[in-house]
Amino acid sequence: MRAGDRGSATAEFAVVVPAVVLVIALTAGSLAAAGRQVRLEQGVAQAARLAARGEPAGRVAEIVAAVAGGAVEAVTDDGDLVCVSATAPTRIPLPLPPLRARSCALSGGR
Repeated sequence: MRAGDRGSATAEFAVVVPAVVLVIALTAGSLAAAGRQVRLEQGVAQAARLAARGEPAGRVAEIVAAVAGGAVEAVTDDGDLVCVSATAPTRIPLPLPPLRARSCALSGGR
């Protein structure tokens, strides 16, 4: 090894490690956001079924908050369907838009 090459492995390691840590952190954050999106969709589907049965708006909002930590944006009637739209934060420290989900259920004869 030449005298001018001393410490080059340490310098390369110091450059590569933060990049690897960043990739791992972004991958973990993406997986967490995907899981939250699935929970939000499940919560909105359950909320739509409750709204279609005639449950109060407070109960509908509680379900979305409990399942996904989200907030109901709107509960609308669309013909024979009752639709619920909700959002939830991604909780990733990046400037990303909130997660969104919408689900409809057949009205129970309201």
